[in-house]
Amino acid sequence: MKYTESEDLTVGGAVRAFDMLDASRRPRDFVCFSHLRWGFVQQRPQHLMTRFAREYRLFFVEEPVPTDAAAPSIDTYGTDVGITLVVPRIPQGMDAEAAQRSLLERFFAERGIERPILWYYTPMSLAVSDHLPAAAVVYDCMDELSAFRGAPPDLIDRERALMRRADLVFTGGVSLYEAKRDLHGSVHAFPSSVDVAHFARARGAVDEPEDQAGLPRPRLGFFGVIDERFDIDLLAAAAALRPQWQFVMLGPVVKIDPATLPRAANIHYPGMRGYADLPRYLSGWDVAVMPFAMNESTRFISPTKTPEFLASGRPVVSTPVRDVVRTYGHTGLVHIAATPDAFVAACGKALAVDRTSPEWLARVDAVLRDMSWDSTWGRMKGLIECVI
Repeated sequence: MKYTESEDLTVGGAVRAFDMLDASRRPRDFVCFSHLRWGFVQQRPQHLMTRFAREYRLFFVEEPVPTDAAAPSIDTYGTDVGITLVVPRIPQGMDAEAAQRSLLERFFAERGIERPILWYYTPMSLAVSDHLPAAAVVYDCMDELSAFRGAPPDLIDRERALMRRADLVFTGGVSLYEAKRDLHGSVHAFPSSVDVAHFARARGAVDEPEDQAGLPRPRLGFFGVIDERFDIDLLAAAAALRPQWQFVMLGPVVKIDPATLPRAANIHYPGMRGYADLPRYLSGWDVAVMPFAMNESTRFISPTKTPEFLASGRPVVSTPVRDVVRTYGHTGLVHIAATPDAFVAACGKALAVDRTSPEWLARVDAVLRDMSWDSTWGRMKGLIECVI
């Protein structure tokens, strides 16, 4: 049975009803299928699955990797947050989907996994798991994957099939919710959340990393995946217009040729850094920038880094990503600009902000007050328990 937000059923009531269920009816297992590797970057899947692992035996199934072995197999790895990583290994030339179906069926049986909660980040995984019984099926649509470079041609058809099976559909932003809400009877918007305490460390005295400490000021920084959503022409133009500003672009380069990135004395690419180190880099930035390209791949995004940058106490300058404009454009905390001239002008305004002002920080905290991952997880958990 699917529930919609219009029904007279509160999450709190659902949780209480769930607690009254006979223990034999409560699922103990949770299986998440993800196109993103657990160890890649800390984002939505990691935040949510870490919290679900507090209450369920949680298996995180990654996409398969090739093997030179003659037979397919599954490797498992433990994590420090109690999650078991599951990595199928498929010989080249073998029917990967058929092999994974068989592997997962055997894996479920060996581990005693019966009617788990099935959670999907990619519709492509439905083909290897649609035969598995489930207590509830959730599709957490964090991005419009069909708009990304290299998307499988049958992804849209797979998504339709997943929506037919899903009990709940969650979306990573409001624009994505608007695009999906007519495709399923129970779609719920859960925009980007933030671990305020983690990023607020950047507001205080923090030792900067050595590879940044020697750079002149002012510094304008970005962290995240650098891919087709990144406006490299805008970055190049802004750096040329303000050669005295230092632009620190932190993160892995994915799906684009690194040789195409703009190179200048005031543009720096330190590479990928761990989640724990991000506040140290942020502490040395004067402004956080989000130079996203305005194209199909950014049409529905709701960048997690917007609240993370604000939590660090940094004013933000962004291109006019729709969910950024509608959520933060009116706050005065995020400056919006589309062209290079407008972007550097907005950065100039952001540099003039007294980001140590208690009044300014109070405005930031007011915007972020209801955006914690704990709150998002709790509301999702309540909806799942309604289904169960």
